[in-house]
Amino acid sequence: MQDFLQQTLSTEPPAQVSGRNDQLSWQWLDHGILELNPHRPCTQALVISAGIHGNETAPVEILNQLVSELLAGKRPLKARVLVILGNPEAIASGKRYRHCDLNRLFGGRWQQYDDHPEARRAWRLEQALETFWQVSCTEESRWHLDLHTAIRGSWHSRFGVMPLRETPWPDAFLHWLSAAGLEALVFHRSPGGTFTHYSSQHFNAASCTLELGKALPFGRNDLTLFSAAQDALAALLSGEPLPPVGEPPQRYRVSQQITRFTEAFVLHMNAETLNFTAFPQGTLLAEDGDKRCYVQQAREYVLFPNPDVAKGQRAGLMLVEDNAHNETSGSS
Repeated sequence: MQDFLQQTLSTEPPAQVSGRNDQLSWQWLDHGILELNPHRPCTQALVISAGIHGNETAPVEILNQLVSELLAGKRPLKARVLVILGNPEAIASGKRYRHCDLNRLFGGRWQQYDDHPEARRAWRLEQALETFWQVSCTEESRWHLDLHTAIRGSWHSRFGVMPLRETPWPDAFLHWLSAAGLEALVFHRSPGGTFTHYSSQHFNAASCTLELGKALPFGRNDLTLFSAAQDALAALLSGEPLPPVGEPPQRYRVSQQITRFTEAFVLHMNAETLNFTAFPQGTLLAEDGDKRCYVQQAREYVLFPNPDVAKGQRAGLMLVEDNAHNETSGSS
């Protein structure tokens, strides 16, 4: 197999479902799911996913380029790796999703939906992670990097969203995120249905949703904007030194969620409102019938504002700066 992306988009399994080169062995596990294993023992088990939303193409291109180099034997492999293209049907159609948002269905939430393709896919991806991480007989470091792009522009063009985690984040993981060029990290304080929350909660993986720019069609991405992330991924895969680390990412934590409950929902932000736009205390953010959502703290920043979500879904997050961590990071 020469091109993982094209093979996935063809909807057919490859003529050869496993193989090897001087660096690694590979196995096609299912549509858009590929496992790579180095010939030598390793201490890291890494899941890298992209295309959970089908119109977020830059991460798919970055990941496919790295996989192509590995399959061609042009790059050594120093970790067990599970590569996932999350929603192949949506990728092929250039849509965020076909029936429902795949990144809201993990942790068994797919059971609440009819037998949609995304519900079946969430169940299959959960299976794939469980199998991948449970076959190891050694103490491995488990990381999950889920690569995305945002619907709209952002004051921070590259940022990470961290799921709720009960134990401290590994220093090596946070250092890698800095080396990947992330300008900000957003820390959740409640559980969710995302792929990274599932891997963190069920497998204690160090997980992050990486947001790399704005969603654009294939062929329109300027991948040079994400060279730090691509170089950091390449170094992680091959055991090479990481790119130099500049300023540490600014840290935010989620202060409240804006949820759409009815058809009467109104989000008081226009389509040009950038992620991380600041709003002062008392600003009316949204109305939904007799419910109103206001900025509660002195200043809050919006993330992922989107009025066009299904009822019961998140229409935006509000953030506050995590000043304690920012001061600590800035002094290190």
